[in-house]
Amino acid sequence: MTDPCVGMSPRRVGGRDRVTGRQAYVADIHLDDVLHAKLVSLDCARARIITVDTSAALAVPGVRLVMTAADLPQPVPRFGPQFQDRPVLAAGETHYHGEPLAAIAAETKDAAEEATRLVRIEYEELPAVFTIAGALDPMAPLVQDPALRPGDRLARSNVLREHHYGWGDVDAASADVVVEGTYAFPMVTQFAIEPHGFIAAPDSDGIAVWSSIQHPNWLQRVIASLLHLPLAKVRIFAPDPGGGFGGKQHAKYEPLVAFMALRAGRPVRLVLTLEETFQAVRRGASEIHVRSGFRSDGGLVFRDIEANYLIGAYADIADRTVAKGSYTSNGPYRVPAVRIVARSILSHTTPSTAFRGFGNPQQIWAVESNMDEAARALGIDPLALRLQNLAHPGEAFIPGDTPADGDWARTVERAAELIGWGSPPAPGRGRGLAVGLKSGPTTGLSNSIVRLLADGSVIVYAGTSDMGQGARTIFAQIAADELGAPLDWVTVVMGDTAVVPYDQQTSASRSSVFMGNSILLACRDIQAKIRAMAARLEPVDEAAVVVERGEVRIGGRVTPIRDVLVRGLGRLGGELIGIGEMRKEAEPEHPLGGTAAFFEFNCTAVEVEVDRETGDVVVARHVTVSDVGKAMNPIQVRGQDEGAAIMGLGHTLMEHIIHDEAGRIRNLGAIDYRIPTSLDLPLRMESDFVENADGPGPYGAKGMSEGALLCVAPAVAAAVHDATGVRIRDLPLSPERVWRALHDAAESPDAGAPEAIDAR
Repeated sequence: MTDPCVGMSPRRVGGRDRVTGRQAYVADIHLDDVLHAKLVSLDCARARIITVDTSAALAVPGVRLVMTAADLPQPVPRFGPQFQDRPVLAAGETHYHGEPLAAIAAETKDAAEEATRLVRIEYEELPAVFTIAGALDPMAPLVQDPALRPGDRLARSNVLREHHYGWGDVDAASADVVVEGTYAFPMVTQFAIEPHGFIAAPDSDGIAVWSSIQHPNWLQRVIASLLHLPLAKVRIFAPDPGGGFGGKQHAKYEPLVAFMALRAGRPVRLVLTLEETFQAVRRGASEIHVRSGFRSDGGLVFRDIEANYLIGAYADIADRTVAKGSYTSNGPYRVPAVRIVARSILSHTTPSTAFRGFGNPQQIWAVESNMDEAARALGIDPLALRLQNLAHPGEAFIPGDTPADGDWARTVERAAELIGWGSPPAPGRGRGLAVGLKSGPTTGLSNSIVRLLADGSVIVYAGTSDMGQGARTIFAQIAADELGAPLDWVTVVMGDTAVVPYDQQTSASRSSVFMGNSILLACRDIQAKIRAMAARLEPVDEAAVVVERGEVRIGGRVTPIRDVLVRGLGRLGGELIGIGEMRKEAEPEHPLGGTAAFFEFNCTAVEVEVDRETGDVVVARHVTVSDVGKAMNPIQVRGQDEGAAIMGLGHTLMEHIIHDEAGRIRNLGAIDYRIPTSLDLPLRMESDFVENADGPGPYGAKGMSEGALLCVAPAVAAAVHDATGVRIRDLPLSPERVWRALHDAAESPDAGAPEAIDAR
């Protein structure tokens, strides 16, 4: 048998091409006879479009097509993963800064850019809303036409959806101490290094689309529906994305380039600039009020949460992030009475979409900050308070949902051990700790095909997108172990809907569990055929043959699968084909449409130093520990967790989108929008994981890679409070915000105190 792969950290499959630049992303693909597209938009958020004059643009040499809403089927087609509310091009009115109302296709990019400047637009700027308070004002202009929401009782408001969850009787609950506060989370962008790229080309009697998309099969359905084509006539090429973080889950401009390609009769290529990407995707901002009741000994009695998310001009998948993030907002705690109200609020801002953590970081920021305030108010150690209230393994901490699927206390205790909790920090420093919980996928369907070729090499076909999470490596490890092939004899094929079988989506940290199980089952399908082959060759009763982990055992004799395969196929050669499917059906009565396949759980502990003169926060130590079930590739687990942790430091310390009074984004691009660089990394970083083989994935694995981002912000804020005595409830903890809080606290010593109410 070859050396085992699962549980080891072999060299990343495809890693060399990524770091040498040989890997071809969408923007690296150049088709013959391609036209280059550019978008036309207005320099304001909301405006009534009066006229669009494209005559000068059409006169530019090399321009072959100028498309406006008038050139599309009428009414203008709309699309969206939850609500079909987003038009292919703005029709009649623009709803956010950067929304395209026309597009140019030309022989060269320069010609297209010149033509965009020559489109003459007469428009009337209209009143708009950019904040939660502004959108909820009864006199606020409506973001969406109520006609788009027939039968919706909220259609004449800017509330897209309102969600109610909970159990027990919050109003009747009696607490010794009540702690409450409102916590704000900023609007941030995914900032994937690879730009969003889209290409479409007529393909015989159908269409082919290239996209840096996370969900190729979902995109296939969208394009087929808009163009009234059968799925078989829509081919999606999805090269491995260069980072996605949720921002590339769903269709953005693929429908537009598809319509343009069919109209021009030629391929059309659109690659967004970084500035345009800021105007295309972001995370939902939020304001969340948390009111928690405790007994004097620290036991939680009730929790009352009201969450408002600012989701932007169109729904995209944002309301699902609100629903899923708020459903688990009580966290991993046992609480007798919980009430949760969450709203998706429309605004004249960039439509928000999925972002690593999927609505949970906003809630965790609020609830874990509230827990830290409660610990201070109760005079109980913040670590002890969490351990006291943490759900035990197998405990149904959310009634009617998946019980606690890990020994989460072990994760918390390990993080506390690594940070040195209980020992005094260095002078001028403070420590903080927080936990994060996220529900995994609630439904899912992943199909795979595995081919074991005549020489023992393997080809795996999977519809998953590898956007840096290492799915190719994990899938190859499973196939190598199960079929006894060296890892470098395994090829993983992805990214073409005409070649690979259906995968519902690449999100919710599902790939190792759903597609991993599917591939495992496909390999077991091949093992069954090897078993029958071995029984025929020997000959023995098939029940006497055992096939597992690359070996065939008959009595005391062990033979590699490859040897049996070569003998069994004989001179004709050939191959064995296995088919696998992992399915989790919907549960219509469940608030989310299904229970959690697993939970991602993380504990983050940090030690910070705060410069009182400037407000600058330096993370001296950062510890992240995740409950992973089984680390199928330990170095990838650590890499994913450390990457998530650094991403979490972005929205914690610096990242936020800034709008002016007209709704224009003022910090477009890498210069004015700060993300963490090497100069902002923790001085010392440690990552670890807990393995109990208690997950539903292969060999007991759970999904991971979002967990280490979930609770970075409350851990850092708690450490800042520990170091300075200042409590900050608005993110990011920028130097200016921290400095102002320190200044205000010096003038008013009670300014940062928690709102603790003696309820007795």
